[in-house]
Amino acid sequence: MVTLGESCRGGGGEGSTPPSWWRFSVLLLCVSSLPVVGALVEGLYCGTEVCYDVLGVTREASKAEIARAYRQLARRYHPDRLRPGHPGLEGETRDSANEKFLLVATAYETLKDEDTRRDYDYMLDHPEEYYQHYYAYYRRQLTPKVDVRIVILVTICAISIFQYYSWHTSYNEAINYLVTVPKYRIQATAIAKEQGLLNRSKEKGKNRRTKEEIREQEEEVIRDIIKTKIDIKGGYQKPNLSDILLCQIVLFPYYLTNYVIWYVSWIYRFNICREEYGEEEKLYIIRSWMNMSQSQFDSLVESSKQSFLEKQLWIKENYELHKAKQEEQMKVKMATDPRMKRYRRWMKNEGPGRLTFVDD
Repeated sequence: MVTLGESCRGGGGEGSTPPSWWRFSVLLLCVSSLPVVGALVEGLYCGTEVCYDVLGVTREASKAEIARAYRQLARRYHPDRLRPGHPGLEGETRDSANEKFLLVATAYETLKDEDTRRDYDYMLDHPEEYYQHYYAYYRRQLTPKVDVRIVILVTICAISIFQYYSWHTSYNEAINYLVTVPKYRIQATAIAKEQGLLNRSKEKGKNRRTKEEIREQEEEVIRDIIKTKIDIKGGYQKPNLSDILLCQIVLFPYYLTNYVIWYVSWIYRFNICREEYGEEEKLYIIRSWMNMSQSQFDSLVESSKQSFLEKQLWIKENYELHKAKQEEQMKVKMATDPRMKRYRRWMKNEGPGRLTFVDD
C-alpha cells in the first residue's frame, strides 16, 4: 500500500525523477526573473525619459509647437539665465539646471528632424527590437552631416589647385634654368635683337635708367622670349587647365567618346582596309612598344624619333632586335665603366653590410 508521503516523493522508487508540474514551475520562475525589455534605453536619445514629455508636447505636435516649447524651456533652464528662487525654479541649482537644459536640447534635436523623430517613434512602438534601435541611433549619429558629394567636390578642387600650383612651380624652375643655358640664351637674344627689344636708345634727363635697371629689363625680355618661343615638353611643360583633375573628370565623357571613335577608326583603317601607317601612327606604335607616356615621348629630341622611324621600330621584330641591342650595349657600358669596376671590386672585397672600424 502506497502512503501519502511516498506518493509526494514520486512513487517511492529510488532514482525517480521529479514530476512534470514541478519542472514547469521552475521554468516559469526562471522566465519571470528575466528583465523586461523596455522602450526607453539609457544612452539612446533622451535615456529613460520620453522626449515628448521632456518638452511637454504630445506625439502629434507639429514642428512649430516643438520649437516653441524648446525655446521656453531653454530660456528657463539655461545656466547663464538661471535665477534661483524664481517661480517654478525653487530648489534648482546651476548643476541641475544644466542637466535639464542638456536634456531639453537632446529632446529637441531628436524631434526636430523628421527621420530621427520617425526612428524614435518606432522605438516607442516596438520596444522589443532592441538591437535595431541601437543600430538606427548610432547610424545617424556617425553619419557625416555634410553631403558626401560636397566633400568629394571640395577634395577634387583642392587636389586640382595643388596640381596646377605644382606644375606652375616646375615650369618656372625650368624657365629659370633655360635662361642660364647658353644655347637658349643666345637664341633668345638674337630673336630679341631682330624684334628691336634690346636696342638701347640714348636716354637723357630724368628718364635715364641705371645699368642695373637696363640689365633687369633685358633679362625679362629674354625670359619672355624663352617662354613663348621654346616649347618645353615632359614634366616641366607649361601648365594647362585642361590637364588638372577637375577638368579631366568633367571632360571624361568627351575624351571617352573620342577614344572610342579613334579606336573604331583604327580597326577599320588598318585591320580591315589594310591601309599603310602614317608617321603619326608609326610613332604611336613605337611609343606603345616602349611603354612611354605621351609626355615622356614628347620630351625626346626629334633626331631620336627620326632614328626610330628609320629603323622601322613600329614593326615588332625590328623593335625586339633594337631592344636586345640596347640591352647588350648597356651591359658592355657597365662592364667598362670605371665606377662599376670599383663597385664590383668593393662587393668582392667588402660586400654589403661589412663595416671596418678604425681605432683612434
